[in-house]
Amino acid sequence: MMGRVVYNSVLKDDHIFRLTDDTGMLQHSRFAVPDPTFGYTTDDNARALIMALMLYERYRRKKYLGLVYKYSSFLLNAQNEKGKFRNFMSYERKWLEDEGSEDCFGRCIWAICYALSDKNTPKGVKYGLMHLLNKAMPNIAGLNSPRSKAYSIIGLTHLEDSQAASLIHELASSLCRQYEIYSDGEWKWFENIVAYCNSVLPWSLFLAYKVTGEKKFLDVAKESLAFLESITFRNGYFRPVGCNGWFVKGGEPAEYDEQTVEACETALTYLDAYELTGDREYLNKAKICHAWYEGMNSKGLSLIERESGACFDGITEHGVNLNMGAESLISYVISFLKLSDVYASEMDLGQLNTAT
Repeated sequence: MMGRVVYNSVLKDDHIFRLTDDTGMLQHSRFAVPDPTFGYTTDDNARALIMALMLYERYRRKKYLGLVYKYSSFLLNAQNEKGKFRNFMSYERKWLEDEGSEDCFGRCIWAICYALSDKNTPKGVKYGLMHLLNKAMPNIAGLNSPRSKAYSIIGLTHLEDSQAASLIHELASSLCRQYEIYSDGEWKWFENIVAYCNSVLPWSLFLAYKVTGEKKFLDVAKESLAFLESITFRNGYFRPVGCNGWFVKGGEPAEYDEQTVEACETALTYLDAYELTGDREYLNKAKICHAWYEGMNSKGLSLIERESGACFDGITEHGVNLNMGAESLISYVISFLKLSDVYASEMDLGQLNTAT
């Protein structure tokens, strides 16, 4: 049975503003209470920038533009002199490292390019973000992390220039070479482990194909997504590989803990795959991924706290993780907005067909 239809649902934003202070979005909460102990991450604030722009696009409320400025300011502060990004900041606004991970860098490129391409991003914010991108661009070609390459591709596809297209082709070719090294027999993947944020790898190749027309990118995208699907869709619902052990080649997928970001990014992957290919099975899978939040999951439990719009931090062996941190919240909101658009479009199309 398909999960809850979301286009009639009301998205509450209480927890967004509860987690966001003058600095940016806090990383964690203790149950529903923001926990300053863990400070902030650039990862979260980068993704929060995408979320804020999507919220403004939908609801046209000035308070969401205020969030756009706040999260953009966080990224501005996060970039170091080399054009890379620090990730972890204490509650006292002290950076805990000189340079963050490559994955953090890739997520920043995604967020910056998304915002630059968005017609609702204020012009002054775009100038600031372009400054960040210009400093970051020389670092993109030297990336090693496959996920950083993928996030960078996803971001760069929002830009329409030859430099971006060239980098997309270079990064996507690199991912395909890595795929050829590790893929054999029934194992159709980019590494000898299926770990975190998995779907961004095929997702980036679908988008790289859209930009470049390189059929190899599409072939690898389809094959690797089908492999991931064979692992994560069980008994008709979405079940991401658990972070307590992941899935090492030759072993078995870890059942828990199921992470919220997987449902969002996999839904986004399927939506773009559907847009590119027209295959409605991809669209159906996107809906199932979002339904994971609403209770169509291994525990049959909703991860959404209806009073505040918060999202619980995943599924454990014993039920939901009752903490409500930034990554979970942002993942749910982005998935909600994207899938409610789909449902609304389908309803409008149905009404049009009925009228005609």
